[in-house]
Amino acid sequence: MTQTTTLDSQHIAHLKTLEQRLLWLSHWMIHHANHIRPKEDGIKIGGHQASSASMVSIMTALYFSALKPEDRVAVKPHASPIFHAMQYLMGQQTREKMENFRGFGGVQSYPSRTKDIDDVDFSTGSVGLGVAITSFASMVQDYIEAKTWGAGLPLGRMVALVGDAELDEGNVYETLQEGWKNDLRNCWWVIDYNRQSLDGIVREGLFERVEKIFDAFGWDVVRVKYGALQQAAFAEPGGAALRDWIDSCPNQDYSALTFMGGAVWRKRLLDDLGDQGDVTALIERRSDDELAALMENLGGNCVATMAETFASIDHDRPTCFLAYTVKGWGTPIAGHKDNHGGLMNKTQMKAWQAHMGVTEGQEWEPFATVEDAKALQKFLGDVPFFAKGPRRYTDAQLPVPPVAISAEKDISTQAAFGKVLDDLSKGDSALAERIVTTSPDVTGTTNLGPWVNRRKLFAREEQADAFIEHRIPSTAKWEFTPKGQHIELGIAEMNLFLLLGAAGLSHSLFGKRLIPIGTVYDPFVCRGLDALNYACYQDARFMIVGTPSGVTLAPEGGAHQSIGTPLIGMSQDGLAAFEPAFADELAVIMEWAFDYLQRDGEGDPCERTWLRDETGGSVYLRLTTNPIEQPGKRADEDFRQGAIDGAYWLKKPGPNCEVVIAYQGAVAPEAIKAAGIIGEGRRDVGVLAVTSADRLNAGWTAAQRARARGNAKAVSHIERLMGALPRHCKLVTAIDGHPATLAWLGGVEGHQTVSLGVEHFGQTGTIGDLYRHHGIDAASIAEKVRGLTAGRPIPVR
Repeated sequence: MTQTTTLDSQHIAHLKTLEQRLLWLSHWMIHHANHIRPKEDGIKIGGHQASSASMVSIMTALYFSALKPEDRVAVKPHASPIFHAMQYLMGQQTREKMENFRGFGGVQSYPSRTKDIDDVDFSTGSVGLGVAITSFASMVQDYIEAKTWGAGLPLGRMVALVGDAELDEGNVYETLQEGWKNDLRNCWWVIDYNRQSLDGIVREGLFERVEKIFDAFGWDVVRVKYGALQQAAFAEPGGAALRDWIDSCPNQDYSALTFMGGAVWRKRLLDDLGDQGDVTALIERRSDDELAALMENLGGNCVATMAETFASIDHDRPTCFLAYTVKGWGTPIAGHKDNHGGLMNKTQMKAWQAHMGVTEGQEWEPFATVEDAKALQKFLGDVPFFAKGPRRYTDAQLPVPPVAISAEKDISTQAAFGKVLDDLSKGDSALAERIVTTSPDVTGTTNLGPWVNRRKLFAREEQADAFIEHRIPSTAKWEFTPKGQHIELGIAEMNLFLLLGAAGLSHSLFGKRLIPIGTVYDPFVCRGLDALNYACYQDARFMIVGTPSGVTLAPEGGAHQSIGTPLIGMSQDGLAAFEPAFADELAVIMEWAFDYLQRDGEGDPCERTWLRDETGGSVYLRLTTNPIEQPGKRADEDFRQGAIDGAYWLKKPGPNCEVVIAYQGAVAPEAIKAAGIIGEGRRDVGVLAVTSADRLNAGWTAAQRARARGNAKAVSHIERLMGALPRHCKLVTAIDGHPATLAWLGGVEGHQTVSLGVEHFGQTGTIGDLYRHHGIDAASIAEKVRGLTAGRPIPVR
């Protein structure tokens, strides 16, 4: 354990009072939800009383003694009740929402930036992710502070309150390595080492492995094992023997003895230690209750010890606090192996209420049981962390310069993306100044190279490129500098999305807006999917570019050919997914996206599309490396707006249209060629260019909901596009991805639909080989129309 800083007794007394208040309010809120509030269904509501109790001393010391307003905290998901009780005590949460804990519109199960009204820094819930994002938030803070427009930013600590079972999550260790590579600082992880998980007791000796891992990655490790009562007892005659017994007691035994109480503690200690004079006297000087309090006074359950330990840290090195705790501390279910999902029953709660001194009718009173409420309120008024009130910031929207690209004869969407960023890098726009790019070791192969060469890579200290120094020719001019605007990551897609999530909250966390852009091979979006969902759940704002995608990445084989990512784009809330085919579409979409990332309006839908575009969100671009012929210069509003809204007519259908081909993405040339073939045997063939099945589908379902609620005039963009098609018209959809992405289009106006796409793993080959194999080439499209529709013969080619 590190050397601690002694705090004055009055300060500690206030902390102890607050600890007991938070313990009561959090547990009463859970009890009320499970045993008092009427239930509409018979399922258990839950709430994690024991996991909250083990954190109460840690959180009291942290929030009311250690933190400053610029610090940010990711709260252990199962300690959510303590957090909300704290906010309630400080007037930043309502009793109404507390009474509706885990109900609709009430306090959420786990802290949520978007669903809770109180001052949540990072949403948590999917274990391990809240831990890791604090590391990336610290990197983002350093990035901002290094820029001229971020100079003077007060540097805060990014703190994670960690359940010991969260250390089972692999992304935690990926994060540790990335932090080491990026010279991480100002980051604390406080581990609630209660040695109990959902299904049982944690293995013996885990702490030794934890310490070695953190030490290997350059962290300071502070073991907080003994509370003030235990430390005082160890100083008594016989104390050394007691300490040795505690150190050697197995986790399961310690938990069981805690649950059984003081008398059992006494018997076990006397049985194990025997009649040793001093140690026997030490035990016998204490009543059963006093002995239980002593044995359960581990470091993490001692608010004085935790406060003094936090106060002793006077550096910015990353620090891991291994705080020993008792799960369920201070309650009747302390130590029981089933207490993770267990709750106090009504009888236990009644007895515990009497023990806590809370009179009936005073259960929700913030300062019930407090002898000197005015003194405590004065103390709270001086707590630095809460001094400025809620700490959600904002930053002005950045003007978006025109984004255009010359329509070369043949270019891929990935190459066009690189050209857009390269053009921005040459300018001096405020937008370009705030763009930060990142990639998990695929910077060059996703066309970020020109941007990085001009805008350089970020590091807190200058790092020379040996290839430049020795004049060795290379297309990659990798110069690391505090001015750099690219953060290079190792091959860990979870880290990519965690960094995008942290950077995408910079306007709210630090008051400085960033425009984060990440690139990743499209199939590996799935490897980071949990972190992507986590970032979107927090309403982080970023652009993710999945490229190359599909079987169009022909030579790489099935392991690198994405199939289901278009469906991920459609289903992921908070993410507008696009898959343009042409460079001019991409330019229009990116210009719109740079503005969309910054919006923060109300949720009323646009009556043109029935999309809630004013709320803003993140953007996913699915691109390819296949250069295709461009359609020439286009400037009409139908094209520009259609590309943003999700679709436009590349070839408008005639009044007697018999077939429409609707495509998305790289198969555009096949769809266009197939339309020419089909046109020889079917009348008035139309070609619908879909840029975003996601936005089309979202607008369609939203318009349906509006009509169901009485707004007969609600019509979505796709309904307007397809409304004039004859009933007998057949619809053929094609995508280099799962066919379900576009299959729903037939349901818009009731047209028979043939959906083509990729349903099975690919393999190596040419693009032509794989398109034919999966039936998404022009000949296969024409074949489907020939075989499934009536009319004049369609030539075979």
